[in-house]
Amino acid sequence: MVDSKLTNPTDDITSCFFHNLNAQIRPGDCLAVALSGGVDSVVLLHLLIKFSKSMQLDMSAIHVEHGISTYSGQWSAFCQTLCDSVAIPLSIHRLKISRQPQESLEAVAREARYQIFRQIQADYVLLAQHQDDQVETLMLQLLRGAGVKGLSAMPTVRLFESGKVIKLLRPLLNIPRSEIMKYAKLHGLSWVTDESNLDISYDRNYLRHRILPLIEQRYPSYRKILSRSVRHLGEAAHLLDELAKIDAKNTMIADKLSLRGLRELDLSRARNLLRYLLAQQMVRLPSSAKLEEILRQLYNIQTDSHFRFKVDTLEIRCYRGLIEFLPADFLSESISPVVWQGEQRLAIESLKSVLEFTWQDDAGIDLAKLDQQIVTIRSRSGGERFQPDCKRPRRNLKKILQEASLPPWKRDILPLLFCGDQLVWVAGIGIDCNFQAPMGGAGLVVTWRSDQTNQSSIH
Repeated sequence: MVDSKLTNPTDDITSCFFHNLNAQIRPGDCLAVALSGGVDSVVLLHLLIKFSKSMQLDMSAIHVEHGISTYSGQWSAFCQTLCDSVAIPLSIHRLKISRQPQESLEAVAREARYQIFRQIQADYVLLAQHQDDQVETLMLQLLRGAGVKGLSAMPTVRLFESGKVIKLLRPLLNIPRSEIMKYAKLHGLSWVTDESNLDISYDRNYLRHRILPLIEQRYPSYRKILSRSVRHLGEAAHLLDELAKIDAKNTMIADKLSLRGLRELDLSRARNLLRYLLAQQMVRLPSSAKLEEILRQLYNIQTDSHFRFKVDTLEIRCYRGLIEFLPADFLSESISPVVWQGEQRLAIESLKSVLEFTWQDDAGIDLAKLDQQIVTIRSRSGGERFQPDCKRPRRNLKKILQEASLPPWKRDILPLLFCGDQLVWVAGIGIDCNFQAPMGGAGLVVTWRSDQTNQSSIH
């Protein structure tokens, strides 16, 4: 914990900042500050340096140069000079932002930044968003017709991405912009000003410069009041998530959603469950209209193996009454032929998976037969025949995979091992009868480990 002597009881911003960090940060944590060069992030860096004096922290800063402003290069240089002066390592990432028609430039730039943050090796990425940002986000979400989750706005801390330990932390979220400005002037800090912040053609700037000043004249405490509403909405969103967890427990089968179970739910609970499951995948949630369309199609599908719906970076698929949420890029990839040269581990980059090879007596693939020709790993191309059971005839691999209840979209991305032109091994199915290791013979056991398929050990 931070020594209380380091904080000034009259300095609310410092006390609040230290309180928020004490609740999350532990000695030895790796922290990366998102440094734009603006006053908010400069104050954040200044406060963090204060905080780090009492704890052993691995600190760095990240600056993303979007290339939108003609002053972008000057801002990068300012951030570099600032970090050099306080001996904080800075990484600068230069991007070229482009957007499609109807896309928000702010949203595109934010997503580009987050793509950079996802690559950072850290326990926390610290963002300088404050109370005014929170209120503006609430107002924008209201005007977009967002639901409870959208209106609960930004949490102080959250996991950045599913399956990762890195978190986003906003330690200034309860501090109004005016207090941040006072702190910066009191400590003689320098910063850069983004001229686009004055452009009222952007919705956020229009609210900030035209609408909220009028509200403040009538309701001077609107920031605190609306921030309280955000907290209430956050509690409501949490309760909806708890309800979704109960429904998920009753409708999920081996990490897949039962179509029948979904259909048996009240429509509002079905929407809530689907929204919750998508949020767990850390994707951008669909609009209400798109969510309704997903449910409409799920309620009316006849041949479920043909169902396919894309949501952000995911695809929703259904097979034999079970709904899956799968990375879209994972489904589009196949395995290019790879020659196995005796490695113990062979990475399949396109599927983000690994094949592991272990030697064992009386099990696996007959090593003597493998030595006769080149061994390759590739995807199914069609027409392969296979005989995993010596008591049954050789059959078409497609038929075998159908009988194994493997969805059509997964059949083409299964790793297959060939010796010359002969199919030897199929992940999850087994070894061809002619290549099974004999009793007393040396064998090769192949294991496919893939996070994407939720299968930890497929022989």
